[in-house]
Amino acid sequence: MPWRIRVRKKFYWAHYLTNYYGKPEPIHGHTWQVEVCVLARELDEGGIGVDFLKLKEDLENLLPDHTLLNEHFNFSPSAENLAKWIYEKLKGKYEVERVSVWETEDFCADYFE
Repeated sequence: MPWRIRVRKKFYWAHYLTNYYGKPEPIHGHTWQVEVCVLARELDEGGIGVDFLKLKEDLENLLPDHTLLNEHFNFSPSAENLAKWIYEKLKGKYEVERVSVWETEDFCADYFE
């Protein structure tokens, strides 16, 4: 039976959706949270399946904090699109089960396969 390893990181990002009800919305910012859930099938000699700090570092290296997301993507940076993009970037290195992107503390999108 595998272990689920979860890492959550806050980011301060701005964005605007490029086709929000047929028009671009104004630039605005959120305190986003990204949670990555990966599976570990076995533990190392120290009892660790996936190093929390390494997974957090890999997540932090995907996108800089305090940035306008639209400058980094050729797609509209919705929570849904970001969750899928992060999943795709990490799945070659980890057995990713799910990525959750919280745009606010009330609104979240999960991506999983």
